[in-house]
Amino acid sequence: MKTNIGVFFGGRSTEHEISVISASQAMHAINRDKYDVTPIYISKQGKFYTGDALFDVANYRDIPALLARCEEVYMRPVYGDYNLYRAKAAGLFGNKGPLSTLDVVIPVLHGSNVEDGIFEGVLETIGIPYAGCDTLASANGMDKITMKMILRESGIPVIDYVWFTDKEWFAKRDALIEKIESKIGYPVIVKPANLGSSVGIGRAANREQLIEKVDTAQKYSSRLIVEHMVDNLKEINCSVLGDCDEYRSSVLEEPIKSAEILSYEDKYMGGTKGAKGMQASQKRIPADLPEDMTKRIQYLAGETFRVLSCHGVSRIDFIIDDDSKEIFVNEINTIPGSLSFYLWEATGLSFDKLMDKLVQLALKRKREQGLKTVSYDQNIFSLSGGVKGGVKGAKAPRH
Repeated sequence: MKTNIGVFFGGRSTEHEISVISASQAMHAINRDKYDVTPIYISKQGKFYTGDALFDVANYRDIPALLARCEEVYMRPVYGDYNLYRAKAAGLFGNKGPLSTLDVVIPVLHGSNVEDGIFEGVLETIGIPYAGCDTLASANGMDKITMKMILRESGIPVIDYVWFTDKEWFAKRDALIEKIESKIGYPVIVKPANLGSSVGIGRAANREQLIEKVDTAQKYSSRLIVEHMVDNLKEINCSVLGDCDEYRSSVLEEPIKSAEILSYEDKYMGGTKGAKGMQASQKRIPADLPEDMTKRIQYLAGETFRVLSCHGVSRIDFIIDDDSKEIFVNEINTIPGSLSFYLWEATGLSFDKLMDKLVQLALKRKREQGLKTVSYDQNIFSLSGGVKGGVKGAKAPRH
């Protein structure tokens, strides 16, 4: 009996469509002689659907028609229950039993509400093996502020920044502007803290533009970050595969941008209207860099993956200051577009082998978690005299 892989994609995210493209690529790469594949599409309304029509990316041009050919399903947040259940009764007697059983999950989800630990927490509640970062690593990797704090504390170079919330921006805008101007100066780049795909990002060369770009970014996130803008820069990406104890880095790529900031269209549409995922964007693989700089970036990519306790396949994006030759970690994509398969193919690992490795990593982590103690076989309610002090005395203080 073949292992049944549940591939989850879509979601309530600004990167919904990119997730569909990435998942379609991943599902078609899985070796069907070895695995069964169950697609689970999460709509923009947060409902789960499954069905063979989900395999063909062309069907997503008409979502209502597509979903009419699929079945709405759900998973119960019950530990050990790996079943997909029908959301609506089926058959003469109204059967709402399991539609199928998943053995392992590969999330191919991008952006907030799905890649930031929320969905991963659901999987951990169920206890099903899954590939990719856990709740903590996903949350830290998705939030650019927290990520940079952890990296800087770990001695990994990041660009100078100032962060604040949308409410702080409206309450003390002048003070924040003065802090930005005195600490990092212009030009700056303004970003929502927890989005990817260049959504809501803008460059500001003066105070007027700064206000405009922050006002735009706060529409997408309540946490905002303003970074020093390296004018003469080179962007380099590196993928890492494994877990935080055993991992390897890929060859490097240099994305080719059409403007100062690598845009959504640059990343996913190759400058055209034919969206095909990250592999469609223009890039140099391998990046044309000196050997010592290549090795340094691969090392820093691995260190970023390690200190954030990552798992599965991630992509770490770097900025090189072409004037000073300094290297900075810009961000990590814990579930990268197209799962960075094109980088691994250039490294010598085919897409089907990459998917196989992700399944192996998911099962390995599940085995290792099974060796840990998660509770004590002790019922304090059965102790003589019960629990003194009632509820308030039931939990020991933390130290």
